[in-house]
Amino acid sequence: MNLFNALTSQFINVIEWKDPSSDVMVHRFDTNGHEIMMGAQLTVRESQVAVMVNEGKIADVFNPGRYTLSTQNMPIMTALQSWKYGFNSPFKAEVYFINTRQFLDQKWGTSSPVMMRDAEFGMIRLRAYGIYAFRVSNPTVFLKEVFGTAAYMTTEGVAGQVKRTLVSGLSDAIAQSKIPALDMAANYDELSQYALQSLAPRVEGLGLKLESFVIENISLPEEVEKAIDQRTSMGVVGNMNQFTQYQTAQAIRDAANNPGGAGAMAGLGMGAAMAQVMQNAAQQPAAAAEAPAAETKFCPECGTKIPRSAKFCPECGTKQG
Repeated sequence: MNLFNALTSQFINVIEWKDPSSDVMVHRFDTNGHEIMMGAQLTVRESQVAVMVNEGKIADVFNPGRYTLSTQNMPIMTALQSWKYGFNSPFKAEVYFINTRQFLDQKWGTSSPVMMRDAEFGMIRLRAYGIYAFRVSNPTVFLKEVFGTAAYMTTEGVAGQVKRTLVSGLSDAIAQSKIPALDMAANYDELSQYALQSLAPRVEGLGLKLESFVIENISLPEEVEKAIDQRTSMGVVGNMNQFTQYQTAQAIRDAANNPGGAGAMAGLGMGAAMAQVMQNAAQQPAAAAEAPAAETKFCPECGTKIPRSAKFCPECGTKQG
């Protein structure tokens, strides 16, 4: 290797990052102590943002594209370094690549019950879990507030903070939605959308954007679940008269299966009484159905009582109107 090649090998001519994993959020380009050549090629791929940092200060930000580094496309760096226009020498700087794509299928859950106020049950405790997705929306804020100067960061480094932020605001979001506890199971989609709108501003200060928030399950207190079961049962019952007849028949069967003695006699007596109630209940619809057919009227000619549907009087033969 001649002297020229030895010198040029100390300069960086190509700056790029090929993300090999799905959870890396930030990667610092490794210069190995070398300087960046003015005129070097910077490649920023889709779903990436490159940030130039000079002596700990954030300088220029590059969106997806291919750049030839010069004083023209590094105005902040030029000002910080007091370069004159047309500067053509190598320089030292740190380049951070920020992954801006969505990080999907992030788990969240309540490690302990959260409190919420319900209009019907008052203060109740509930547990919930689901998934969410987020992305880096403001790379400079993210670098300042979260990342710092590490070599790289994965979603594991920020997911804990995001998860705690979301869970802490979940009870407020559920309460503000005004969806009753009894109706939550049927409104997961609506509740998830409301929670997304309510929780998204809480992570903006970290330079992040909450893209989706999904509630997969909400575990309600036992007394609330019992109330839901009762409401469901009432919906299944439908016709109360038929349900009463069914319950009466079940009681008669249970009484008949009660063996011997006073218990058996009491069961038979109760069964007879219930049977009478059931018979009366069964006869009422029949009587109500026959009532219209038994309606009568009087013949205007001779005053004989005849069926209302009769065309002629059977006594005097007068045609009925």
